[in-house]
Amino acid sequence: MIEAVSTVFKHHVSFFRTGQTRSLKFRKAQLTVLRKMILENEEQIYRALKIDLNKSQEETFLTEIALLLKEIELHLDHLTEWMMEKSVSTPLALFPSRSKLHVEPMGTACIIAPWNYPFQLMINPLIGAISAGCTAVLKPSPATPKTAELIEKLITSYFDPCYITVVRGDVDANEALFSCPFDVFFFTGSSRVGKIVMQAASKHLSKVILELGGKSPTIIDKDTSIKIAARRIAWGKLINSGQTCIAPDFIWIHRSQKEEFIQAFESSVEAMYGKDPMNHPDYVNIINESAVDRLSTYLMSGNVRMGGQVDKANRKIAPTILEDVNWDDPVMQSEIFGPILPLIVFDDLEEVVQKLQMLDKPLAMYYFGPEREAVRLRNETSSGAFCHNDVLLHVANHDLPFGGVGNSGMGKYHGHASFLAFSHEKAVLQSSSWIDFKIKYPPYRYFRLLKRLL
Repeated sequence: MIEAVSTVFKHHVSFFRTGQTRSLKFRKAQLTVLRKMILENEEQIYRALKIDLNKSQEETFLTEIALLLKEIELHLDHLTEWMMEKSVSTPLALFPSRSKLHVEPMGTACIIAPWNYPFQLMINPLIGAISAGCTAVLKPSPATPKTAELIEKLITSYFDPCYITVVRGDVDANEALFSCPFDVFFFTGSSRVGKIVMQAASKHLSKVILELGGKSPTIIDKDTSIKIAARRIAWGKLINSGQTCIAPDFIWIHRSQKEEFIQAFESSVEAMYGKDPMNHPDYVNIINESAVDRLSTYLMSGNVRMGGQVDKANRKIAPTILEDVNWDDPVMQSEIFGPILPLIVFDDLEEVVQKLQMLDKPLAMYYFGPEREAVRLRNETSSGAFCHNDVLLHVANHDLPFGGVGNSGMGKYHGHASFLAFSHEKAVLQSSSWIDFKIKYPPYRYFRLLKRLL
């Protein structure tokens, strides 16, 4: 495996050195090919994700396809502008020099995708790599084999293998990729594996973008519409059966709102998935039996107030609310990544702020309540993103960079941020030769003047 991947890497280095990827024309042409690939094979994408995760066509379009098409459109519309050299100011002391920022491609990129949104999270960073003028080696997740097989088939059919290549496999494939000195490693997945990626990349001093996760809190305060909050949280939690890195991980709710929220959440779930969600055709599967076992252990934390049913044979867990949960319970020790929602009550927002300052920084934070408190919470805590009175929607705004902070990741992408993720902004200073002031040279006869200029 190491030898085969090393050969792929060498081909990519050679292709990049031809200079083909640097031109605006080439980049736009390849983005257009990528869009064509998605549109011409939409039905195959639906079938693969139905087999791997039981995703409905509607959910696949919304979470896997629509985001990609919009992202490609944005890059095609703005790539000319993004690639242009930009003039920046130059201090008077450096006269008669001029300063610019020149954006150049990093070179070769390795993109490793997770299983929860296996098509979208593979292709989305690829858009940035193409836009920036890089070559890319793609590593889809083996946990969603039909989607991985389809990605390999499509990429092989639509792109030069020396430009974009798919490498499939498990740990052995990762180790082979990590042995190559890619210019950029882009990884989406768990914090645990993110540390392994970063350690491997450090041996080559490669640029690293880590899109990780964490326990994204949802705070429900006094003076908010519980009916709307419950509907939006139920939607955000149950998309992909909670297997979403920015899903509401747990609820922090004002004591006065708890009972009303539970009733409203149950009603919202029933409106979306009926009285028996596990048998609803649009209810997504848990990825594998091991994940079902892991999630089942969380049901022993606190008390089950809603749901709690497990169907291991069909890889289903009912939408579940846990109440009377403590911070030291197993469900609160790591990202849940499933349709289980623990509830913790609070009496004063001050205790929430103080606790958040002690926890790992999450990928997203959600707050339902008055704007004045939202501003305070946003300013006094840290998270990859902050949404007021909604969940998940920030990911659909391509003008907002997406990424974590601290334990939830480093680096950002989406829109212009994707272009920059795979680019290097080179500082350029251009001096004129028609005049040469001696003030900067030893023996510094005009040092007092020089100090004033500086």
